[in-house]
Amino acid sequence: MDLFIPGIILDFNFIPLLFVIFIAWLIPMLLTILKADKIPSVLLEILAGYLAGIFLLKYVDHDSMLILEFLALSGLVFIMFLSGLEIDINSIIASFPKKIKIDSIAKNPLLAGVAHYIMCLVISLTGTYFLSFYVDIPNVWFFSLIPTTTFMGIVYPVLKNRGETKTYYGQTLITTSAVADIFSITLVTISALYLKFGFHYELFLVILFFLFFIFLYVLGKKFAPGIFKKITFQKAHAATQLSMRGAIALVLLFVVISQFVGGEVVILGAFLSGLLMSFFMSKERSILIIKLEGMGFGFFIPIFFIMVGAKFNPGSLLEYDKSLYGFLVLLVILFYVVKVVPSFIWIKRFGKRLSLAAGFLLAAHLGLVIAASSVGLELGAITPGANASFIIMVAITCFTSPFLYNQVNRKKAFSDDNTIIIGGSSVGVLLSRRLKILGKSSLIIEIDPVRFNDIKSNGLDILAGDGLDPEIYKKVNLKPHNYVVVLTGSEEKDMKICEMLRKEIHHERIISIPGNSNMEDQMQRLGVYILDARRVLASTIENLILRPSTYRSLIETFENFSVEDIIVISSKVEGKRVMDIPLHKDAMIMLLTSGNEKFVPHGNTYLKAGDVITLFGTASAIEEIRKIISHN
Repeated sequence: MDLFIPGIILDFNFIPLLFVIFIAWLIPMLLTILKADKIPSVLLEILAGYLAGIFLLKYVDHDSMLILEFLALSGLVFIMFLSGLEIDINSIIASFPKKIKIDSIAKNPLLAGVAHYIMCLVISLTGTYFLSFYVDIPNVWFFSLIPTTTFMGIVYPVLKNRGETKTYYGQTLITTSAVADIFSITLVTISALYLKFGFHYELFLVILFFLFFIFLYVLGKKFAPGIFKKITFQKAHAATQLSMRGAIALVLLFVVISQFVGGEVVILGAFLSGLLMSFFMSKERSILIIKLEGMGFGFFIPIFFIMVGAKFNPGSLLEYDKSLYGFLVLLVILFYVVKVVPSFIWIKRFGKRLSLAAGFLLAAHLGLVIAASSVGLELGAITPGANASFIIMVAITCFTSPFLYNQVNRKKAFSDDNTIIIGGSSVGVLLSRRLKILGKSSLIIEIDPVRFNDIKSNGLDILAGDGLDPEIYKKVNLKPHNYVVVLTGSEEKDMKICEMLRKEIHHERIISIPGNSNMEDQMQRLGVYILDARRVLASTIENLILRPSTYRSLIETFENFSVEDIIVISSKVEGKRVMDIPLHKDAMIMLLTSGNEKFVPHGNTYLKAGDVITLFGTASAIEEIRKIISHN
């Protein structure tokens, strides 16, 4: 007798779903066991799906297959939603310049992103046109849109693992990737509607769709800071999971509305819902992303890629006959040329090496290529052979692009750790003395001649100059990894110097002490590392009360012992356990920071590239350990 619950059918065949989920679980497990984490799991998911399609899924009944296809479509919706959620819409809007000048386009992340995409489109259209003489391409325009796409889901994690998301370079790549996502999704949607309906009212519905997005954005901007965010925060961890339910409701709202416009608009709707949610949840984005990524990458998204593999038909490649291998080679070249050549607009800002690395990373493709290719295939804009070729391009680029980026843009363990101190205030002078005792170089920049002579007579390195003069930083050969500590003694001047360093020189590592809450907000918006003197003083008193012996021992013996952060870079250390690394006996690991997680490591803790190790020990011991884990 079958178990019966009113309104619920309990005799559904779960075996096909179990098999697909088992594949999704097994692949990352094998990659971890084999220590092959650098191989994107999506490649093996597509391959496993292809094998499953040949040997097993063909025996699945029609109803179960419909369920799997629905879950796969949900996975695609999740990919586009999370792509939109990764984009910080507030940063993009804030980066829009008041005045647009031709010579400043490459310096502004948003303008550079738009210019980059336009160049990508022109190169792709030209390359596709010439490629059409080699193979049959039914619609050159639609075909040319596909190589211009990128995938934030690859670009962002690569930059995050290297600690580059907060740098000007990283923000430029993230913004460029976001612009490419927005433009390509929009153009694919409009082109698909035009191919399906012609110049018809459906095209104008897309405009209304964007107006609806703007309406919700304005509405959220007015009311989100109030009760919406308050209730969401209070209920975020309760059984109601209000933020999760709201996110799912929002994405379904956009998906349902987009279906009324046309099925081809679904990917645009899912993307815009994520973009909108990224604004609503500005302060809670990281928590919400973790929850949604767990739901998406833990269930829906692997099903999508496995089903892509199951539907992959290599026989369609036979349409190219003898020209197949030549076509695939040309297509790989096109995919990389489209992204690499426009990236040299940053050559003056970042140099040849970083510009080339940017092009390689932005050439990474994934979900959007598959989605756009599927739409084009359904509309007859691309052939089945081209659709299969694009899936192969996804497999190639999502593996080789991060690899090429890391090879070209190798992380270096900088020996030049010079700290620039702007202003010869008492705090700045004390800092310089302490750094000198610890064997760290520093340079004070002071404009006042009396202060200058007094500091120079005490044997500290000092240079006469004004911290507001951009030329002084060229004179001291300021490097991106150098810290600049702004302590002139004047709060207003400190603020002006910080603003100049961020907006004109685009320097990232700036430390200062704001004089009031208003100045603190301004410095935080600039991305300056700030110290609250009151909190520091309160923390010092707290240490003296709660842990006086430890605190005095550390402070009074800082000439012999110090605490330092060292980034794991060496390939010889990556993937090894702490107990397998020969650490100097006069140093110990206090803390390990891996991504957003901080914990005390043990002997069996494995290290990976990008981890930050906090060490306590003598200067010589720390330097020896630095050579082991931070030098390739």
